[in-house]
Amino acid sequence: MPATGYEFPTRFPSKRQGPATPSDAKMMPMHRPLILDAARTPFGRYRGGLSGVRVDDLAALPITELLRRHRVDPARVDDVLYGNTNGAGEENRNIGRMAALLAGLPPTVPGVAVNRLCASGGEAIVQAGRALAMGDADLLVAGGVEGMTRAPFVVPRAEKAFADRMESVSTALGWRLVNPRMRAEWTVPLGRAAEDVAVALGITRAQMDMYALRSHRRASAAWDAGVHEGFAFPVQLRDGSAVRRDESVRPETSLEKLGKLASAFSESGPVTAGNSSPINDGATAVLMGTEQVAADLGITPLGEVLGSAVTADEPHRFTLAPVTAIRKLLSRLQISGTDVNLWEINEAFAAMALSVLHHLPEVDREKVNVHGGAIAYGHPLGASMPRVVVDLCRHLRARGGGLGIAAACVGVGQGMAIAVRV
Repeated sequence: MPATGYEFPTRFPSKRQGPATPSDAKMMPMHRPLILDAARTPFGRYRGGLSGVRVDDLAALPITELLRRHRVDPARVDDVLYGNTNGAGEENRNIGRMAALLAGLPPTVPGVAVNRLCASGGEAIVQAGRALAMGDADLLVAGGVEGMTRAPFVVPRAEKAFADRMESVSTALGWRLVNPRMRAEWTVPLGRAAEDVAVALGITRAQMDMYALRSHRRASAAWDAGVHEGFAFPVQLRDGSAVRRDESVRPETSLEKLGKLASAFSESGPVTAGNSSPINDGATAVLMGTEQVAADLGITPLGEVLGSAVTADEPHRFTLAPVTAIRKLLSRLQISGTDVNLWEINEAFAAMALSVLHHLPEVDREKVNVHGGAIAYGHPLGASMPRVVVDLCRHLRARGGGLGIAAACVGVGQGMAIAVRV
């Protein structure tokens, strides 16, 4: 892989002092966790082109695509790790296992569902990387799915017999069936929480709208230039039509149009539907393996997972948790932000992305989301961070390689960062 200006060790040193013992050597990671290839559906808009596809069928599509591209014996896959945030609808029975079966993998291939909310698919990649590094597996499928259009309404159990009324609750997004013991400020809507943090930092509506416009313009230009060819694949629908591009990208938007949108979470706040990520349907699958498997299959890897970090803050400050996750990861890798060649920060809200960048002044803004982000592409929760990680690898490769960090905010106050090398 191309040099990055920093030579990363094959194994990071243990915190234990003194020479390693033979037993220590046996327990040390022995394999580099590689991202071999990846496939994703276009991200459909809410009630859009993918809304007629069952969530478990949607999850299986990119796995089927990966197996079609490569002559992989399906029985060779050691496990399928799939991120999913909802877990309440058609994906309720362990979406990793369901996706494996529906994709045609033999019943002997296990599967698991992973939930770290917006970083669920990223967590799946991290767990797969650990399994590969420790020699627990050789070939894995990681990724995630979310069918937010098809998220069901749920009816909570009545607290007494013969309840006078029963109200359904949407499971598409955010807090639901809130425990009354939770502090009130913790359970405000996610957009309101992002807004409050950004306003306290002095970030304005104009800055948020400009950031959203940047995202749409870059995403539209990327699709026109064929940047996503070989990653996103068309999904054929039953009526003979196909979803070929991300449906939430709006090349026609402008600052004037964005400026006319009403506040979404408070009476006159700066966060609007236009500078927030939309609600989407989509799935992303990542084929991961060791160097030996890559050689066996004749695959040039997209990149290598170097490490990760997760951190947490108070739930209503979730938009700042990526900052501490990034700093923790940089410290572990013993590098600074200026050593990073490209960044991908999942744009849950422009308010969130700008808040993160406010606290990372060393980050070159032109190296962040170079082809746009989730405000344009969409944010199907479980599928989002795998999209971000793979885009990071692909964009680095197009520039000759280097080091990249992908990060995401996570509901209920968490943040995640993943480092890759190409």
